[in-house]
Amino acid sequence: SFSLTLIDALDTLLILGNVSEFQRVVNVLQEGVDFDIDVNASVFETNIRVVGGLLSAHLLSKKAGVEVEVGWPCSGPLLRMAEEAARKLLPAFQTPTGMPYGTVNLLHGVNPGETPVTCTAGIGTFIVEFATLSHLTGDPVFEDVARKALKALWKNRSDIGLVGNHIDVITAKWVAQDAGIGAGVDSYFEYLVKGAILLQDKELMSMFLEYNKAIKNYTKFDDWYLWVQMYKGTVSMPVFQSLEAYWPGLQSLIGDVDNAMRTFLNYYTVWKQFGGLPEFYNIPQGYTVDKREGYPLRPELIESAMYLYRATRDPTLLELGRDAVESIEKISKVDCGFATIKDLRDHRLDNRMESFFLAETVKYLYLLFDPDNFIHNDGSVFDVVITPYGECVLNAGGYVFNTEAHPIDPAALHCCRKRKEEQWEVEDLMREFYSLKKNKKFTLKRASDHGEGESAKDPEDASSEKCGEKRNSKKSSHSLLSCPSQSFNSKLAVLGQVFLDNT
Repeated sequence: SFSLTLIDALDTLLILGNVSEFQRVVNVLQEGVDFDIDVNASVFETNIRVVGGLLSAHLLSKKAGVEVEVGWPCSGPLLRMAEEAARKLLPAFQTPTGMPYGTVNLLHGVNPGETPVTCTAGIGTFIVEFATLSHLTGDPVFEDVARKALKALWKNRSDIGLVGNHIDVITAKWVAQDAGIGAGVDSYFEYLVKGAILLQDKELMSMFLEYNKAIKNYTKFDDWYLWVQMYKGTVSMPVFQSLEAYWPGLQSLIGDVDNAMRTFLNYYTVWKQFGGLPEFYNIPQGYTVDKREGYPLRPELIESAMYLYRATRDPTLLELGRDAVESIEKISKVDCGFATIKDLRDHRLDNRMESFFLAETVKYLYLLFDPDNFIHNDGSVFDVVITPYGECVLNAGGYVFNTEAHPIDPAALHCCRKRKEEQWEVEDLMREFYSLKKNKKFTLKRASDHGEGESAKDPEDASSEKCGEKRNSKKSSHSLLSCPSQSFNSKLAVLGQVFLDNT
């Protein structure tokens, strides 16, 4: 767990400017992390934290001054570690549907008694990491299994275009049929958008846009998103989950900034009420839900604030950031870190700090207030590196964050291709972009100038997508922790939240 925390927080060190500590941790990790252990691991969590964290650190190593080996970014110790970890997850995808089991033993593969019930997010949250891995290593197996899982979910959506939050990966029967944008589903939608941006994939974007129509038709009420029955569209329960606060940030990625701001302001009123977002919030009653009053310092609302601020420069978004800093400092800080808020009603603390606080919450807060951070690069500066396949461009901006806030440089996916004509495309685009900027002839269009689908599918816009300085149409990324890793052993899910015997 110590190694996992190091990996999960590694790129945060560089983004916050602590280069020497980044270098030290990379050196520690390069001494070797053993994945040949008899441990049952969440496929979802291992991917977003370990594979995603290692890929991000690998791609940022040269920028941090770490000595890289010949052939980087197409080779390197952190890349080999990411590949090793991902290969440990591949047995989970060996199902009749191509949808993975939720848990795999790192030494023995899928346990014979493993439950076939997996949450939707645990099936659809692989394309960013696995496609990056395939492009860097040349092995298509990772991207192939991720795509197959995404398409299986798409194939099994309801007649009204919705998906539930838990499904049997053997039979493709929906076990929990609550449809919404929150826990158990969230990062599936996120990865359709981010996968489309990262890979310039129109099919993935069209899938999301179809889901988006159904979500608006059946789950949206007065800029809130409720949970509904996936086949009928009837409301299951009118609650807001803190994990849903990523949605305004995702809307900003497709240029739907006006709707994003309205929804964000709803969520912000809940934050102002409690000094944080409770796990569940009853919308009609305007108060917390019993046994879901905690706030584990989740990042989602801050993440959305960062994206929307890059799009709009609305000072209200900085006010949320200020509120978050003051609230976390006042009610959460303890001698050895920052503690989870056990109950927002009286601000009692729990004796734990989640690693996503370091990997996501702190990172997004910092990026909200740091306009000159390299993550916000608008493409006017970049590095050209030599790979075994020729020159390639890196560090030009447009980073796509995985759902654990690990930034992936989309240009890196073009560095290790054997077909020369594809290699030069990104470099040519960047050189042209830089030249036009110098001549002051390059203009950025507002999101309102395009239709939703058009702005999402524009190849040049999406490849240079960058949490942009003046752009409303494309941002890159976000994050969250969604699919619970505990075993599915008792009651089924309500609104994506797994309830066990002791809850």
